Amino acid sequence: MNDSKTALLMLEDGRSFRGRAWGAPGEVCGEMVFNTSMSGYQEVLTDPSYAGQIVCMTYPLIGNYGVTERDAESARPWVEGFVVREASRIASNWRAEETLDAYLKRWHVVAIEHIDTRALVRHIRDKGAMRACLSSIETDEARLLEKTLSSPKMENRELASVVTCRQPYEIPAAGEERFHVVCYDFGVKLNSLRELAAMGCRVTVVPAQTPAAEVLQMKPDGIYLSNGPGDPASMTAVMEEIRRVAESGVPTFGICFGHQLLGRAFGGQTYKLPFGHRGGNQPVKDLSNGTVEITSHNHGFAVVAESLPPEVEVTHLNLNDNCVEGMRHKTLPVFSVQYHPEAAPGPHDAEHHFKRFIELMEKI
Repeated sequence: MNDSKTALLMLEDGRSFRGRAWGAPGEVCGEMVFNTSMSGYQEVLTDPSYAGQIVCMTYPLIGNYGVTERDAESARPWVEGFVVREASRIASNWRAEETLDAYLKRWHVVAIEHIDTRALVRHIRDKGAMRACLSSIETDEARLLEKTLSSPKMENRELASVVTCRQPYEIPAAGEERFHVVCYDFGVKLNSLRELAAMGCRVTVVPAQTPAAEVLQMKPDGIYLSNGPGDPASMTAVMEEIRRVAESGVPTFGICFGHQLLGRAFGGQTYKLPFGHRGGNQPVKDLSNGTVEITSHNHGFAVVAESLPPEVEVTHLNLNDNCVEGMRHKTLPVFSVQYHPEAAPGPHDAEHHFKRFIELMEKI
């Protein structure tokens, strides 16, 4: 790593942080967010839901176990930039194939270390997620602030079309095929597909803009609405297709972005959270039995509970801020959760939601 190169992180309200550049040289802008996971940095980097965002890891040492392609959640990293307190110079793990620094360089991801990440995270928690620019090229604060203020806001920003697949593809069932599931790819993580395949599902992954009629012609046993980036309010045309899918009677399971789209498709509204939920330690209460799951999250928007119609029931709440974490339709075989049941790298408390989906398909 080049310890002598300076990098500058500029927030839209004028707060700045100087540190050491690592990863790839360059300059990027995006929404500044943070993730509280203690491990799983490669899964974070390759989660398509982080498109358009600069991610700060709150855990102070990042990169110590290196990277391996087996842990990637998509074909490439999607974060705009990466911020850490200290980047490990070594990769001490038998599975490591390269260092994190080499990986970021290979994928042209701009990164900064040796800044006070606690101060940065506290600032975001106090002021909210905001636009930022990260640069190892421009070190003048005034000029970088101008670039930050001219970058796009996340509100009403459509990013699913950036990360979705270009053509449909299939994932075979692991073992005997029991069901055929069509997955709308708004930014799907590979572990979702692995989970479905492990339960006997052949999965056809389709682009985000695929018409409902085309999906229903495939005669699926179930439909999976994936996670993804951006503001769900920007997906007006897609929401209409989701409504048609949900009302078709085919069992439908949505997570994260798919959950938000379902909420809007049923007539509900969404809003932007102050700084979002990102990490593997979010407590969620199941209102049906009072149990609490510790869950993995990555979202900046949520469904407005009061806006949902009477036929849609809220099933899960976040115990930190009481936002909607799950819902189900009272008469249609449709349910969703705001969090990540595939949860690579963990925790795995919410994995049972895939079994709920299987049980719905078994009943039809």
